Amino acid sequence: MPRIPQTQGDPPPSDILLDVRDLRTHFRVMDGTVPAVDGVSFQVRRGETLGVVGESGCGKSVTALTIMRLIETPPGEIVSGEVWFDGRDVLQLSQDEMLDVRGAEMAMIFQEPMTSLNPVLTVGDQIVEAVVAHKKINHRAALDRAVEMLRLVGIPEAPRRVKQYPHEMSGGMRQRVMIALALSCDPKLLIADEPTTALDVTIQAQILELIRKVQAETGTALLLITHDLGVVAETVQRVVVMYAGKVVETGTVDEVLQDPKHPYTEGLLASIPSKGMRGTRLNVIKGSVPNPFRMPVGCRFHPRCPYAFDPCPDHEPPLDEQGNPERRVACWLHTKPPFGLEHRPRYGTATPLAVEAAGEAVR
Repeated sequence: MPRIPQTQGDPPPSDILLDVRDLRTHFRVMDGTVPAVDGVSFQVRRGETLGVVGESGCGKSVTALTIMRLIETPPGEIVSGEVWFDGRDVLQLSQDEMLDVRGAEMAMIFQEPMTSLNPVLTVGDQIVEAVVAHKKINHRAALDRAVEMLRLVGIPEAPRRVKQYPHEMSGGMRQRVMIALALSCDPKLLIADEPTTALDVTIQAQILELIRKVQAETGTALLLITHDLGVVAETVQRVVVMYAGKVVETGTVDEVLQDPKHPYTEGLLASIPSKGMRGTRLNVIKGSVPNPFRMPVGCRFHPRCPYAFDPCPDHEPPLDEQGNPERRVACWLHTKPPFGLEHRPRYGTATPLAVEAAGEAVR
């Protein structure tokens, strides 16, 4: 069993279902160590929907797998942190105790159902297996539960479909089965990792509407992982923005989408195409995601940031409050710089907006 650091803090308040604190998950490979998740913290309230956004490789999925204790060791290792779920730090649970939690109290919908569902078992058998393991009921009752869950997620002719194999269903149908499987034991937390990535736009909308409907009916909290800000705008209540393994901004969906404070969030929003952009080039965030073996010192976004100032390349900004504890940003434009340094353009690339923002931060 991998080494799990001992819990340091106290349990969160009872209204907080999931409390992730300074979580660090690294992968050790021949070329070095990859800090895939490096100091991530956020909370999910009971019944709430929280979105985690960021481009591919930023650590979203590894964060989810760490919460579920599904990181393969080696090469992965949970280096430090706490994951409080319903009053317990799941990083301190034994493997047997975690088996009782996973699937029953917290469940996950994966990106690609064809690789997540067992190809040699019917979809009904897979749901039955989970229900029998966690609900301690007989096979007949579990099969009735499987049919009920397929109906709940909108699959027609559920008694017939329950006998089918995954390859006999369409992509959208398989994703509905994944949702039915995840919800079959009435979990308190549902983690959805890019649940609509492989689906066409029409089916995407149907799956998102289904998740919202089922969540409203069951009261399950939802942690939605996505790179699609359009999905975030329609689905979640609060947002966590990640970049290169770190949280760079948090807030309500309106705060983050209407008033982005981190340059990375601003760049993500600016790159979304709109009707008025027809015939023009899309905006892009210049540069590329940093090499995970050689993360930049200081702010990890500074090599791509048009607002880079003196503190950025040498000092990592804290995730500071911006008016309330849930509105936070890790950017020197919004935090007084350390060690007496001034907000001064380092590369001569700062825009008037950056200069104005820097002035506001100092004041």
